[in-house]
Amino acid sequence: MLFALTARDKAGALEVRKANRDAHLAYIKDTGVVAQAGPLLDTAGEMCGSLVILDVDNMDAAQAWAAGDPYKAADLFESVEIIAWKKVIG
Repeated sequence: MLFALTARDKAGALEVRKANRDAHLAYIKDTGVVAQAGPLLDTAGEMCGSLVILDVDNMDAAQAWAAGDPYKAADLFESVEIIAWKKVIG
């Protein structure tokens, strides 16, 4: 089942994101459940959040993945939303 995780960074947290990006990308690779992912960009083209499409069994698994993300441990996000998602195009 697919879940879309959208997260918005706290204001002024670009350096926190950059400092934890390698660990976040390693987590994505190691967990093997990310179908698609990438940063959200602000009007200046700087990273300001995340969009992650998870392929997991249920919402509990999606929430557990989010809880284990190094960005979560770094307290990067102002908000996180996870919602079931149905792929139609692509």
